[in-house]
Amino acid sequence: MSKKFALGKGLGALIPEDINNKEEAEKNLISINLIRSNDEQPRKNFDDDKIAELAQSIKEHGIIQPIIVNKKDDYYIIVAGERRWRAAKLLGLKEVPVLVMDLSEKNILEISLIENIQRQDLNPIEEAIAYKKLLTDFNLTQEELSKRIGKSRVSITNTLRLMNLCDTVKQYLIDEVITEGHGRVLLSITNEKLQCELAQKVIDENLSVRDLERLIKSLNSEKKERKRKTELDPYYRDITERLQDYLGTKVSISNKNNKGKIEIEYYSNEDLQRILEIMNL
Repeated sequence: MSKKFALGKGLGALIPEDINNKEEAEKNLISINLIRSNDEQPRKNFDDDKIAELAQSIKEHGIIQPIIVNKKDDYYIIVAGERRWRAAKLLGLKEVPVLVMDLSEKNILEISLIENIQRQDLNPIEEAIAYKKLLTDFNLTQEELSKRIGKSRVSITNTLRLMNLCDTVKQYLIDEVITEGHGRVLLSITNEKLQCELAQKVIDENLSVRDLERLIKSLNSEKKERKRKTELDPYYRDITERLQDYLGTKVSISNKNNKGKIEIEYYSNEDLQRILEIMNL
């Protein structure tokens, strides 16, 4: 009985199943020197330690899944399986099993993208770059792309938005020192310098996504308060500051057409009693 190798639902729809078995793949052994990596491969970062682990597995069990390649001139371009190819080179193998396919540039990119996504091998920025290339080079809509790769349109949109982050923060995502969740929250910060500072704070203080959300909310509140004070007439601003000094708490004055209200904040029953005593009430 032929043994099929698992490439996932998306890839299965693109690769013929009747040739997906190890015995037949072994009939297509080719020199490893004739195989080249794909410049359009979505994944740009490869973990050397994981490649070494894969090499050890290949040394013990062989290459179970053949590398999928596309013939070009007198050499072959990798469509799927670059990690296996790199591990084989590390072992010094002379030949590797391959499946040679006749694919269009679009099919090659699709298969490379789907393989990496299904195996969660791409960092968020690599994934966003791959999505963008598929959308622009092949004139696809996000809805069409969603159906082809099995990801929701919302997920694709959110990943693409990460490209709007500053270069430093994008590199943090590539290096996996912050998460995609952190990146999405940082999109609310349009000032690049502040965006970088907050990302660095996430790293230095090991902040969770929720911690970052609270921090940004606090900064926004402070910003609004500063803006409100700046907009106040100097007369009312002076009164606000005097009341705050006198009562020892935050005081807000809103004024419009010489009418308004004074808000005095307290933070516990004891704090309220303290303020009332100061006011002789």
